[in-house]
Amino acid sequence: MNKWGNRMKRWITHQMDLPADVTMDLPRITMIGQIHIYIENHKGLLSFSDQELRLLLKQGQLLIKGKSFVIKTILPEEILLEGKIDQVIYLDKA
Repeated sequence: MNKWGNRMKRWITHQMDLPADVTMDLPRITMIGQIHIYIENHKGLLSFSDQELRLLLKQGQLLIKGKSFVIKTILPEEILLEGKIDQVIYLDKA
């Protein structure tokens, strides 16, 4: 999408008071302490181990590092991860 399309989306989001994750196709991340992380609106699971989870986003990737990871729920665009979360890192696609 070009810069004018992005500006239009931001303007509509602001004018209509809509959540940015809905109009901008951004992930919604809900974290409870260091033990649960729930990610909505991702584009797929790239890799998983008991110490790392990597998700594809519309723009870039999300990398979660920690210990004792267990996927509690996985749906096409939602995932619930449990364990000890040490880092949540956004990786730009650049």
